[in-house]
Amino acid sequence: MDNHKQLSVFITLSLAGHAQAGVEQRYADYGPLKTYAQSPLQSNALTPLVRTGFSHAPDTVELYATGTIASVWAHTEEYSADYYQNALSIGGFWQLNDQWALELDYTWRFAANNHLDTLTKAFHDWFGIGQNGRDEVDDHSFDISVPQYGVEIHDFEGETISNAFSLYTSYQLLENKHHGLSLGGSLYFNYVGSGPFKTSNFEQALQLNYSYRTGKHSIYTLLGLSYRHHDEVLAQIKYNKFAFATGVSYQYQISPKHRFITEVHVYEGASDATSDLSEPSTEFLLGYRYHTKRGAIEVSMIENAFNMDNSTDIAFTLGYRHRMQ
Repeated sequence: MDNHKQLSVFITLSLAGHAQAGVEQRYADYGPLKTYAQSPLQSNALTPLVRTGFSHAPDTVELYATGTIASVWAHTEEYSADYYQNALSIGGFWQLNDQWALELDYTWRFAANNHLDTLTKAFHDWFGIGQNGRDEVDDHSFDISVPQYGVEIHDFEGETISNAFSLYTSYQLLENKHHGLSLGGSLYFNYVGSGPFKTSNFEQALQLNYSYRTGKHSIYTLLGLSYRHHDEVLAQIKYNKFAFATGVSYQYQISPKHRFITEVHVYEGASDATSDLSEPSTEFLLGYRYHTKRGAIEVSMIENAFNMDNSTDIAFTLGYRHRMQ
């Protein structure tokens, strides 16, 4: 091969490499889904999120907004819950330097008719799953009853369930091409000034985030512990002081713009008020993310498993994440 041909091949390969690097840089990795716990007790308290164990380039800033609709159905001899809860979240993330990162978040969770009862019943009928009493009560109800604690809340559509501010910071412990490990801590304040869910409580959490990536595959894991001093968070239901949380997220890069994400979250029982609430809550998530040059749109579905009486029946989240660097 003469010098001209060698030079031509070199230039072609260099351009291809730069183009591929540009694609990878342009469509950055956003990590796990920006989806909060949806089980009734955990969603209205501080519950650690599955997060990436990798850092971002210093001075990277991400702004995000998400909306969630959920249907809660639980019916046992000890308690019952039948209502819709919805959430709007906004926040921002800042990678301060190679080791430290910071995130601020505000979430408003409220009761409003999102009409998920109709979809849930149709889903159960389609797959031959029992309705567990859903077909014996009126649709679109707003009721919580825990006789042991004298909790009887009815017709609370339009009420604020939680109104929470949180601060999260993380420190990078280890990072290389394939592995990332970080330690994070959260401060959380929930204040509802009036209504049946009136409360003022302060909570803290620690979590360890480990991630592994290779090629088109990424795995993110969580091990977290939350602490709350005030033991009445949601409608005077007694919460435990400590609660563990764990989770794993898998992301597959279909193409530079398209990602498929699936996650499993397991939360320790948040309350000993009833036998079902003391058992672990398990959530399965399926999500899709579409990447643009500066942001990403993601949609996810959350379904409970194993214990149907201590977790949200079904929930959907839609979010947008915008990154600046």
